[in-house]
Amino acid sequence: MENNNPLQSENHASLRLGRLILQLRRLESTPRTFGRAGALTPSEIHTIDAIGTDEGLLMKELAERLGVTKGAVSQLVDRLEAKALVRRTAHPKVSRGIQVVLTDKGREAYRAHADMHAAFYEELQQSFTKEEIAIFEQCVSKLRDILSE
Repeated sequence: MENNNPLQSENHASLRLGRLILQLRRLESTPRTFGRAGALTPSEIHTIDAIGTDEGLLMKELAERLGVTKGAVSQLVDRLEAKALVRRTAHPKVSRGIQVVLTDKGREAYRAHADMHAAFYEELQQSFTKEEIAIFEQCVSKLRDILSE
């Protein structure tokens, strides 16, 4: 029996979206292993990703890039330094500026994270048509804009 009630259909879509958001939250709170770096939380690997994308970021720039306070980024960098994934150094052009750079082990985690994303996008391309991917990307962009308001 087909359901033609638009309100009930919207409710099912809302429930599916809610379940997707819960799944994403679980993923965002679960540590994953990235090469020799071992288990890293999503906030740690995203910090490594930001540093690896733009090597030599000032602590202030890193905080802005991640959308967190300087205190929060300092704590993240402390944890990553303790794991020998990043190091702080004097910035060559900014007096009193401290930059953050990846160690060899940190670069390995950065590459492992990039490989994980590449594998995910490859799986998407095998599971969906180009048109479906384009629609999905538009929907995600619009949803992000709505959530940012």
